[in-house]
Amino acid sequence: MFITFEGPDGSGKTTQVAQTADALRKRGYRVLLTREPGGTSIGDQIRHILHDMDNQNLHPRAELLLFNASRAQIVEEVIKPHLASGGLVLCDRFFDSTYAYQGYGHGLDLTTLRMVVEFATGGLRPDLTLLLDIAPEDGLQRRLSAIDKGEEWTRLDDMEMAFHRRVREGYHALIAAEPSRWLRIDAAQPVQGVQAAILAALDARLPPPK
Repeated sequence: MFITFEGPDGSGKTTQVAQTADALRKRGYRVLLTREPGGTSIGDQIRHILHDMDNQNLHPRAELLLFNASRAQIVEEVIKPHLASGGLVLCDRFFDSTYAYQGYGHGLDLTTLRMVVEFATGGLRPDLTLLLDIAPEDGLQRRLSAIDKGEEWTRLDDMEMAFHRRVREGYHALIAAEPSRWLRIDAAQPVQGVQAAILAALDARLPPPK
């Protein structure tokens, strides 16, 4: 299975996907944990460009193409081989982030985005996507608090609040359009509660480990 984690900035995705991978490995699953953008040497270089605060003038179309360049690389180099070998892939963000951020956030045409994503992924789609949902005001406050702990504040974090609200609304629209693929998790609750909700949801979906 290919499982992706999505959510607004500050939703706790990175923490939760790592904890989920550890929990599933202990249960006997062969788990590959990866992220977007990044996950490969080429992708990590693109990630730096996308997150760098010096690149505030990066045009949304250029941003779109950079994200999908990283995505094309990780799909072919990392994700598809692991799935083909029978493994379980957990990915911190995938193409739904493009629709939420570049589509709903920046206002790029969704039909065009779907064509770009289809080309970048070679048609690969997640079997299950978990939305860690939180109000953007609360999520960004978490991000600001985490800076003191060494977390980076990225170019996308620095977007205006209206942008982050559109992103969250975009995620809700994506769920409404394809409810069978999505599970919404309340990310405003404590970390342990979020993890328990994720594992309970996966227990109902995952086949036994091989």
